[in-house]
Amino acid sequence: MRTDVACTLTVSSPAPATALLQVAVAAPDAEQLIVLTDGRPVDAAEVLVQGARVHRLELPAGDTTITYSARVESAGPAREVTAAEWAEYVRPSRYCPSDQLVGYALSEFDQFRPRAELVAAVAAWVADRLVYTSGSSRPVDTAVDTLLMGQGVCRDYAHLTITLLRALEVPARLVAVYAPGLAPMDFHAVVEADVEGVWQTVDATRLAPTSALVRICSGRDAADTAFLSLFGGRATMCSMEVSATVDGDLPAPDDEPFPLP
Repeated sequence: MRTDVACTLTVSSPAPATALLQVAVAAPDAEQLIVLTDGRPVDAAEVLVQGARVHRLELPAGDTTITYSARVESAGPAREVTAAEWAEYVRPSRYCPSDQLVGYALSEFDQFRPRAELVAAVAAWVADRLVYTSGSSRPVDTAVDTLLMGQGVCRDYAHLTITLLRALEVPARLVAVYAPGLAPMDFHAVVEADVEGVWQTVDATRLAPTSALVRICSGRDAADTAFLSLFGGRATMCSMEVSATVDGDLPAPDDEPFPLP
């Protein structure tokens, strides 16, 4: 399946600022990144970090436009869970304080059921428990806040799914993706869980088909996967447009958040 993705971001700053950009897909067949401040080119230095391709931008004062596009022909082979990844993604993190929900998770789920069934059960539980509500959460909200509020957006669904899985000793991580079929179109957050030593995708929002997702980056939680982080001065993001389309018919969104084998 060929997928074309693109995004355009505009940033304004009265003084020079540093930006960390994570919009480039993990494995493109072709791509283009253009950064212009008041029409003048700005260099984008790529830095490889665990699970991501990060571009560091030294932005001069002014209005900056970031334009990225890519074509992806295949999702590639399944990703095996390494020993280092197992150790990193089974532990609590900033937005996924799994140590706070161990007792709760054990009371809701049978930790010892087959792994694929357990992951499916957690994702289905989150899908049924939360109401997708745009603008309902704050950037500082953790999975515990989401559980208490009973609502959120894709990152909140992902954080709660990850937190419950880690509380059940299942390594899980957040993955930022382009999501063909998502409405309204935006960057999307889903989860990868360790199922028999392989990372398997799960999306409790059920808003887009998981088979069509295009990976951008992965990390412990949203702190590692933000598409744009600005440092210095009073730089602000003014606008954003995202697109993701497939060549041919788009698969229907999954009936279940995690299709059982």
